[in-house]
Amino acid sequence: MFPERLRALRRGENITLKELATALNDHLTKNEKPNTPSQIGNWERGIRTPSYVEAKKLAEYFDVSLDYLTGKTEKDEYDLGKLFLSGKELTFNHQTLSSDDRYEIYQLIDGYLYGRTHRKDTDKFYGKQEELDLHLF
Repeated sequence: MFPERLRALRRGENITLKELATALNDHLTKNEKPNTPSQIGNWERGIRTPSYVEAKKLAEYFDVSLDYLTGKTEKDEYDLGKLFLSGKELTFNHQTLSSDDRYEIYQLIDGYLYGRTHRKDTDKFYGKQEELDLHLF
């Protein structure tokens, strides 16, 4: 499961083995050996297995859990609240969101969810609206 997930994550980010090796080598400690493209290729083919430290670096780089990366969980849940409040750069339709944008969006979602749980006759109200087709973009 690990080789398939690693390959899918790397290809999903559209990065080469060399680019991934370079990114993993950005924060080497004194005693760590640098990662190589062939080493990562061996991990993807299941020929070799990375150490815990290497697997942790991969999980952090791709922002997934170790459980997801190793196949222990099928679904990698993501809390949008934590994402909006994190220090990661976020974009929407190729526009970078400022910290004010992120906070406003967080407040909108939070307000919507609060209102949804306290709204009466939600089926009547939402039953009359059109469904948003997200496949247009």
